[in-house]
Amino acid sequence: MSFHFVIMSRMELVRRMRILVMALVIIGAGFGFGVYVGVSQRPAIEKVTSVYNKETAKPPEVDFTAFWTAWNILEEKYVAGVEINREELLYGAISGMVKAVGDPYTVFLPPEEKEFFDSEISGKFEGIGAEIGIRKGILTVISPLAGSPAAAAGLLAGDRILQVDDVITSDLTLDEAVKLIRGEKGTMVALTVLRGNEDATRTVEITRDTIKISIIETEQHDGGVFVIRLHSFSENSPVEFRNALQKMAESGSNRLVLDLRNNPGGFLDAAVDIASWFLESGKIVAREQFGDNSEHAHRSRGYNALADIPVVVLVNQGSASASEILAGALRDQKNIMLVGETTFGKGSVQELVPVTKNSSLKVTIARWLTPNGTLLSGNGLSVDVEVKITADDIENIRDPQLDLALELVRGL
Repeated sequence: MSFHFVIMSRMELVRRMRILVMALVIIGAGFGFGVYVGVSQRPAIEKVTSVYNKETAKPPEVDFTAFWTAWNILEEKYVAGVEINREELLYGAISGMVKAVGDPYTVFLPPEEKEFFDSEISGKFEGIGAEIGIRKGILTVISPLAGSPAAAAGLLAGDRILQVDDVITSDLTLDEAVKLIRGEKGTMVALTVLRGNEDATRTVEITRDTIKISIIETEQHDGGVFVIRLHSFSENSPVEFRNALQKMAESGSNRLVLDLRNNPGGFLDAAVDIASWFLESGKIVAREQFGDNSEHAHRSRGYNALADIPVVVLVNQGSASASEILAGALRDQKNIMLVGETTFGKGSVQELVPVTKNSSLKVTIARWLTPNGTLLSGNGLSVDVEVKITADDIENIRDPQLDLALELVRGL
């Protein structure tokens, strides 16, 4: 088997980047939302006498009297001797406004949160190594990262987090839960989770550590089958995937199992680029639908080196966002079989927009559909062949999902 390899240019990263992350905010070092280092030295009861850019993009028919009244009441009446940080008030007001939208993936990132978010995108940070989201109103594990403290402690995709240490999560926002789970290397957090159809909860104790996200792992199996495990859609994933294909070519393998299990997503551009190895130029990878029902199609770049290679794709409930885009495109456009479990169902698009020099707003701007029009949000992608992994499988290090995928691809 031979491949024609295309040398890909490095993806351009810009501040207004579209990202398909779930809630990367759970994996990192510990600090609270809204803690700002630049504390004002003015007396707490001093009124604000000047406000910069007060009229910037002011929406019509919105009366800010109540806002400024509340602001001044705090300035005048809040307990004497306790200094109010005006920048914290401002960031808190923005956070409250964003929270009122009711979308767990639309989030304001003040300076420290923005710094943390940037460190996550770079792929190395401290924490438990797991992704979470809100599913049917419940705080849910999307996926533990491969080799992470969360995975080592036994946390599984689909686990519903009912309690963080002594705090019940039912009344928490995603951000509030994230703040509780975060922490520094060497510290411990106890998560009370409900798994599958079990009636009894279990406590998973996790010691936080430095997390380095691996992108790709490869394996060669009997019968000419090559397995590529893609753990994330990061900035470097397209290059790593090309390198994996080079290994596949050198191995003489002529069949592929693409394992997207517990892959919570990442950059859209990475998903499109990887899909381009399977699809002809111009084929739709995903459809992006905006609030006015207009659409934009993201299309294959046509590397197409895998056009005639038998492929099976593995997914589970930890496969989300960019994973669902890639899996959906391969099934819709190439009739490639999906094996495993129904995916998470994270089909919205977030754009990172600067608010100030050091803060940003991650705002949902669109939703994803597969090429054939399947909406990803909510229900996720169903699989063609369902195989579940039991607690006994995990304890005895068995992988019936991979075993079946290997059997199926050998028969293609």
